Amino acid sequence: MPYYSEEQIKKARSIDLLTYLQTYEPTELVKLKGDIYCTREHDSLKISNGKWYWWSQGFGGVSALDYLTKVQGLSFMDAMKKLVDDEPNLHKSDTKVCRKPVHDADKRLLLPDRSETNEKITKYLAGRGISKGLIEACIRKGVLFESLPYHNCVFVGVDQNGTARYACYRSTNDQKIMGDVAGSDKRFSFRTNAKGRKLHVFECPIDLLSHLTLTKMQTSKWLTEPMLSLGGVYEPNKDPSKWKLPVALQNMLQDHPEVTSIALHLDNDAAGKSAAWAIEGILRDKYNVSYEPPPRGKDYNEYLMYLTLGYKR
Repeated sequence: MPYYSEEQIKKARSIDLLTYLQTYEPTELVKLKGDIYCTREHDSLKISNGKWYWWSQGFGGVSALDYLTKVQGLSFMDAMKKLVDDEPNLHKSDTKVCRKPVHDADKRLLLPDRSETNEKITKYLAGRGISKGLIEACIRKGVLFESLPYHNCVFVGVDQNGTARYACYRSTNDQKIMGDVAGSDKRFSFRTNAKGRKLHVFECPIDLLSHLTLTKMQTSKWLTEPMLSLGGVYEPNKDPSKWKLPVALQNMLQDHPEVTSIALHLDNDAAGKSAAWAIEGILRDKYNVSYEPPPRGKDYNEYLMYLTLGYKR
């Protein structure tokens, strides 16, 4: 039986899964976007930032050794033999990675597993002042759910046929962890597809739900006009000729030709103001565009929490 020293084991554990797959099984590696990958055999096994997580099975790891033993089912000794005895150059630059077609229509959304209950996200969102009735309505519609294993809020964006095409997550703890789910098509960011002449635009889903809650509080009616979350904004280029309309907004306007005016409910900060300025500059010839930040606070959720919970930043 082979013997492996502590130094050899330490070396094997230092090999991350992405490097291993690029070297040993390059055709098994599928690039989704940016630095996010999955494997051809297990599309719910996502690799990013030096770590991997197998969403469908509820566990993950860091090293290639973890992957070989936990996913591939090799014994520890067989996995060590593969990583140490049979070791090629683990930093090859000529390996070819299988790349998923970059066409938006071909993107496959890899949603995390759903928790059996939505208790934690309901408590979290209601604790931020959002109407429980609205939370429950979103859950019933399938555009909001609680994920496993981290119990994050997952906001789902659907196309005109009701098919999930985008999702973003936000932690329910104090760490403020957030991001887009792998395979998300940004054109279909979280939205309401109601018909109406005025489109309301926000930076994130929580602000959108906060504005809906505020409207109900102030008018006793739900707003029935189309609403869109951009999934974040960036400060525009200083050169106006290089300004680009957010793809989510561009797609929303294509799907809603009845829209004649746009209310930009972006954050009351430098990024929100400059993004609103650029969007207004691009669309002013076709639409009546207005920048309507919250009356108080950085965003609409802060304003809602101020009114309902006495929150002061």
